[in-house]
Amino acid sequence: MTKRKITGPKPVIFFLLKLTVIMFFIAPFYISIVYAVKSPEETIKTGLAFPTGIYWENFTEAVRVSNFFSAAKNSVIVTAACVLILMVVCTMAAYVIARNLKSRLYSGMYYFFLAAIMLPFQVVMMPLYVQLKNMGLLNTRIGLILTISGFQTAYNIFVYVGFIRTIPVEMEEAAYIDGAGKFYTFWKIVFPLMKPIISSTLVLNALTVWNDFTTSLIIAQRPEVRTIPLTQYFFFGEYNIELNMAFAAFVMAMIPIIILYLLMQKYIIGGVMAGAVKG
Repeated sequence: MTKRKITGPKPVIFFLLKLTVIMFFIAPFYISIVYAVKSPEETIKTGLAFPTGIYWENFTEAVRVSNFFSAAKNSVIVTAACVLILMVVCTMAAYVIARNLKSRLYSGMYYFFLAAIMLPFQVVMMPLYVQLKNMGLLNTRIGLILTISGFQTAYNIFVYVGFIRTIPVEMEEAAYIDGAGKFYTFWKIVFPLMKPIISSTLVLNALTVWNDFTTSLIIAQRPEVRTIPLTQYFFFGEYNIELNMAFAAFVMAMIPIIILYLLMQKYIIGGVMAGAVKG
C-alpha cells in the first residue's frame, strides 16, 4: 500500500510561521547594516530601502568621533579577563560544591549562589559605587573586570554544578586509586569532560561582558577606560543625532562576537541543556 501524501493548510501555516520567525530575527541586522552604509541624506529620503551605494564615511567618522579603537581595546581586555576568570574559578568552585552537596555547608553555598542570580543590579548599584571608590578601583579596568565577573559567578556556578553532577564519580575514584590527587583529577579528568558546557558558557559570558552597558556606565566613566557600548553616547547629543555613524559603530562592534558565536555555536544549546538536566 502506498501512503497518501497529506495536503492541506497546515504546511502553508507552518511555513509562514517559520518565515515570520526568520524575518523577526533578521530584521535588526538588516536595519543596522542599511543605516550603517547609507548617507544621512539617503536615509531621510529612502528610509529602510536597500542602499544604492556604500557610504564609507560613516565608519571612518564613527572611529574618529568615538575613539573606537581605544574602546575596542578596553572591551577585548575586559571580556578576555572576565571569561578566563569565570572559566577557571567557577569550574573549580562548582566541582567542589557538586561533589559535596550532601554537606550542609556546600549545600548552603549552592543555594546562596542560586539566590544571587535573582538579585537585581539596582539593589547593589550605590553600595558598589561607594565601595569601589573607597578601594581606588573606580575608573579602572581591574574594577570593571572584578565587578562583571562577580555578577556572572552565580549563574556560571549554577550551570557548572548541574553538568558536573552528570559526570560519573567512578572515573574520579579510579584516578584516586592510581594515586592522583584532587587537583590533578579535576584538571586531567573532569575538566576535559566539561568541554561542551565550558564552550557554551564561554560564548554566553563573552556576549554578556562585551555588551555590558550598566556596569560600565557606573565604573568606567573616564574616556581611557570606556568600553564599546559606552561609545554610543558620542552619537546622541542634545540637539543632534548621528544615527548613521551610531549604526556604523554598532556594526563594527558586533563583528567579533558574531565570529566567536559562529565558531562555537554547536556547543551552546547542547551545553546549556546538559547543565540543566540535573540541578
